[in-house]
Amino acid sequence: MTGLDELDRESAQPGAGQGTADPVKALLHRHRELCERAVDPLEIAAGLEAHGVTDRTAARFKHRDVFSLAEELYARIPRDGDAPRPSAATTAPGPRAGWIVLTLLPGILGLASVAALRLTHGQSRGYAVAAGALAIALAMRAALRRGRPLGTTPATPIPPTTGTAAWTCWLIGYALLGDGLLHTAITGGPDGPPTGGPGGDWALAIAPALALTLAFAPGAWSARLFTVRARRKVAASRGLEDFADSVRPLLFGTFALFLCALAALFTLCATALDEPFTHHEVLALGALLFLARILTLHGYTHAPKVILAAAALAQAAALATVFAARLPGCGALAVPVETLVTVWDPGGITTLICGGAALTLLIHAARTLTRASAHAQPEAPPQGDSA
Repeated sequence: MTGLDELDRESAQPGAGQGTADPVKALLHRHRELCERAVDPLEIAAGLEAHGVTDRTAARFKHRDVFSLAEELYARIPRDGDAPRPSAATTAPGPRAGWIVLTLLPGILGLASVAALRLTHGQSRGYAVAAGALAIALAMRAALRRGRPLGTTPATPIPPTTGTAAWTCWLIGYALLGDGLLHTAITGGPDGPPTGGPGGDWALAIAPALALTLAFAPGAWSARLFTVRARRKVAASRGLEDFADSVRPLLFGTFALFLCALAALFTLCATALDEPFTHHEVLALGALLFLARILTLHGYTHAPKVILAAAALAQAAALATVFAARLPGCGALAVPVETLVTVWDPGGITTLICGGAALTLLIHAARTLTRASAHAQPEAPPQGDSA
């Protein structure tokens, strides 16, 4: 509230804003750079909200809401006779063919990796798994960095999100290897490397990992749908509360749409590969990754980074307690994990950890992504920037 109080004191001073008592002119002087850079009043409204200006604050400037105040600020900035550019909220470009192919590439490589895993044996199977994992990781990296795949401006590259890639790889890797390792660790193993099927000492859970790679495309499309529709609602709204009330159902609907697509894909994968139907585990992990990505795309990077790290560390801790319990006098360490696995199944660990983390991010998203400032059109980078 410090910046807002300073704003009120400045606008109340008779000499504020280059010697004028006009409070709107004082506000314009304070946010002149924002107003000059804006392509339409909607961008000014989003910027004002990001600086703590609310509808109640707008009433002190004799305006009914922030949107009305932004329209006056936009009108007061001289444009040198240039016609204003079209609103980014209503003219978002359509998806490009290259971006669509990139979103499909992880799933295609996932199918190819599963086929190679089924057709190989012995040492060559290990090479197939390693090559497939590397190819999928590179495809996801390319899709997430080039062309703003979950956003609305295909030409804009996304800055690297330091700190989240490693945790994401761990979570997906645990979906492939973790349940089998946890189960065999509780029973005294493992006595050998993981196998490529549900049988054996340490089984690979291929269906969850394959479903997540296939769900990359619907996740990207769902997030883009939310972003485009939300920016259109900015143009149709007449107040911040009105905008939040209209975007919140859109956020939940988009989230549910992705979960339905993921559930359908996992059902197909589990049926084709003859693996257990652990929907609870896959949906919890998919929800966590989807919410972390959509928040990151809108500029909220801290919460996803912290929550993903916490979830990955919690999974690692669960495994560590089982192995640490083999030390003399440390048997009690594994009791909580063993009890949960006995009552439920090894996937219960991921369900509880990722489900709780996803719920935390969903609450955070419902508070942040319903702000107009979360949907301000990003500026295009310089032409020399690399993707």
